Amino acid sequence: MPSHPADGTAGWPAGEVAPQEGPKFDSLEGSVERVTYYAGETGFSVVRLKPAGFHRLPPGSATRDGLVTIVGELPEVNPGESLKLMGHWITHAQHGRQFHAERCEQVLPATVEGVRRYLGSGMIRGIGPVMAERIVRTFREQTLDIIDSEPQRLREVLGIGTKRIQQITRAWEEQRAIKQVMIFLQAHGVSTRLAVRIFRQYGDAAVDVVQTDPYRLARDIWGIGFKTADKIARDLGLPSDAPSRIEAGLVYTLSQEADQGHVYLPHPELTRKAAELLLVKDEQVVYAVDRLAAADQVKREEIQKEAATELGVYLSPFYYSEVGVTNRLRRIMETPTTRLEGLQASASSISIPQDADTPLAEGQQQAIRSALLHKVSVLTGGPGTGKTTTLRALIRLVLSRRHTVVLASPTGRAAKRLSEATGHPARTIHRLLEYSPGEGFKRNDEFPLDADMIVVDEASMLDLILANHLLKAIPPDSHLLLVGDVDQLPSVGAGDVLRDIIRSGLAPVTRLEVIFRQARDSLIITNAHRINRGQLPLTPASAADFFLFMEPDPDRAAALAVDIVQNRIQRKFGLNPLKDIQVITPMHRGSTGVASLNDRLQAALNPSSLERTERSIGGRTLRVGDRLMQVRNNYDKEVYNGDIGRLAKLDTVSQTALLDYDGHLVEYDWMELDEVVHAFAISVHKSQGSEYPAVVVPVTMQHYVMLQRNLLYTAVTRAKKLVVLVGTKQAIALAVRNDRVAQRYSGLDWRLRNT
Repeated sequence: MPSHPADGTAGWPAGEVAPQEGPKFDSLEGSVERVTYYAGETGFSVVRLKPAGFHRLPPGSATRDGLVTIVGELPEVNPGESLKLMGHWITHAQHGRQFHAERCEQVLPATVEGVRRYLGSGMIRGIGPVMAERIVRTFREQTLDIIDSEPQRLREVLGIGTKRIQQITRAWEEQRAIKQVMIFLQAHGVSTRLAVRIFRQYGDAAVDVVQTDPYRLARDIWGIGFKTADKIARDLGLPSDAPSRIEAGLVYTLSQEADQGHVYLPHPELTRKAAELLLVKDEQVVYAVDRLAAADQVKREEIQKEAATELGVYLSPFYYSEVGVTNRLRRIMETPTTRLEGLQASASSISIPQDADTPLAEGQQQAIRSALLHKVSVLTGGPGTGKTTTLRALIRLVLSRRHTVVLASPTGRAAKRLSEATGHPARTIHRLLEYSPGEGFKRNDEFPLDADMIVVDEASMLDLILANHLLKAIPPDSHLLLVGDVDQLPSVGAGDVLRDIIRSGLAPVTRLEVIFRQARDSLIITNAHRINRGQLPLTPASAADFFLFMEPDPDRAAALAVDIVQNRIQRKFGLNPLKDIQVITPMHRGSTGVASLNDRLQAALNPSSLERTERSIGGRTLRVGDRLMQVRNNYDKEVYNGDIGRLAKLDTVSQTALLDYDGHLVEYDWMELDEVVHAFAISVHKSQGSEYPAVVVPVTMQHYVMLQRNLLYTAVTRAKKLVVLVGTKQAIALAVRNDRVAQRYSGLDWRLRNT
């Protein structure tokens, strides 16, 4: 909700009566009874407050129980806390009289009941509701003074020993320190959760860091971007044309484009976008590029694109990775020695071991011979074309000649699938390269992998930086086989490695196109190939594994999708809604977007109950049993972007959550829980590399800007047993016709052709 406008009523929120002229601010003090709503991103809150007794309230502002409604951007408060507020009384057309808070100061509660509720709210690690009751019953009004100055006296409370006292003391001291930082940061619009993260990053130096180099926050702390840092910097008085601001904005612009898959930006486009972001002149941006290039933070290079050249500007890590991938691929290919010398010599005439019931087609045999004859090769093809069968035969052949082969995939789920499909151990690339926090990848040029052949599955997901680290660790006399479906969405990270290698013509490519008989019986596979050819999927009345439910209205389509997941699939196919069915949707916003569907599906599949502990954290309700997805790589916890688990436990005393990732139990501090999001519904991009027994895919015109052939193709190919589309034939036809693959700015194919 916007703050009170300086010039009267213009811009006041719809449905509210602007405050009349008079004192600039009204004041209000009281204790928080409950938090009705809190938005973690903005801090906008709706709070029910019990005013202190000395206040004379405007008529109609309090309910029968004596509570008033507070709205505005507040820190993340808890029941029992006392607040001092400055703001204005407003009248909302629907909700009546409210206090719109402009400023908020959190103070410790003064009453025994307030202290009990404050300690029992989960604010202090180590104290839950039961322990709060015991402590307050023992020390009454002195409770907070005891915790603050004589914590050893907590031994007088039943159930508190040395370990618990230490835990409470640390938490109390941290909260006190955070409060001091918070007073400073809240004045500059920083939410509580980000303020806590800033404090944990810098400790007592937090305020000094923010004052001297606010853009450092965007570099050092996940979840804080340029815009947050820039707001702080501007509030602190930094001029809009300060060199440090323009340089930080340039780096932010390139980073944002990298998040969209681009390895570099053409210089004119970078100049335009950065100037628009920063509201400065183009020449100021050009000078900043010069300074960043001199400091080796960015690299510039003329890149040939078709008949023209363009000056590309890279963030340095992407430039060095692109050059590194080029040089290392060429080194492998140009090294004359091979660890598969005996197999290579007889590749053209060798007898390839086959299963009696699944003989290899000519294309599959050619792919195996290509992997033996060439140091680097590519195997691609859609579902049902025999990529896995080919891999199994290749692995058996290599192992039968006493050679070594290692298998890897970019994600844990893909590695698990690969291992199950081939019967040979497979690891994530990070584990293969022995990544450890603080040390990075242990496997590299100096300590390479000891393997005769390295096979990377789901190679379409391989981004540029990870590809460079992988190639560092491959000995020049080893063989590398990249396996993937090039028609799927490209990697989430920057780059388009598999397509660039194929486009360059540097390595031989085998494309399997024949759908095997047993695969032809699956309408999922048939329709996947139809979509890929630009044809509408078939949905006959006799279909057993591919269905279309027509519903043009997005809200009703969302409700229908929930009903299909919760009831219909379970009744007809016996699949478990929480374990076997994944909703995959093209967009994050809208009725059939990720956010809205997750709210609906959580309410339907894992509703609130006395048996399930839940906690509102950062504006979200997390509930035991929820399906959650990790959204950033956390190497300390060994969980990675895209991993999906179940919330197994919430401990409101220790303020920790336990997530179960297929038997891998991982503990999170509550302040780390912004690393996970609900995953009852996920985006198509997040589904890459995974397979599910059943997928439900909303395809509505609400998503028209995102409807592309490779997006629908990727969503459909995530299903093993069942696909259900919910939406309209018009939206499906739009997706099928739209075969424009968004081109990424990448120089890898050019380098591979011309180096």
